[in-house]
Amino acid sequence: MNILVADEDFAARKFMVNFLSKYGECDVTVDGMEAVDAFMMALEDGEPYDLACLDIMMPVMDGYQALVGIRNLEKERNIPEEKAVKVIMTTALNDESNVKMAFELGCTIYSGKPIDQERFELALKKLNLI
Repeated sequence: MNILVADEDFAARKFMVNFLSKYGECDVTVDGMEAVDAFMMALEDGEPYDLACLDIMMPVMDGYQALVGIRNLEKERNIPEEKAVKVIMTTALNDESNVKMAFELGCTIYSGKPIDQERFELALKKLNLI
């Protein structure tokens, strides 16, 4: 599985990579712009991501903007919904308006921080990623 982790916080990135690396190859970015660029390069290389974990609060381009950028790239390339990357928003913003916004923009699952590893693994199983 190809995994993209986008988070500006070093400790959060390190945790996610350590946790997810047992399931696949992890690429890491520190802001939303890098995440969209990495996503585009993976598509161009013919090795698209299966999973993208996006924080919402990031510099340059936040997680919402990155999510929109990723979904737009998929639309431009006519990637069918069933082949679209699974996006899990990983954020400390757990209020209803943020959760609702994320789903409206196309996230697959919303996971509040701190990440509960058991629940996160259940989510990955539900998405047929593990």
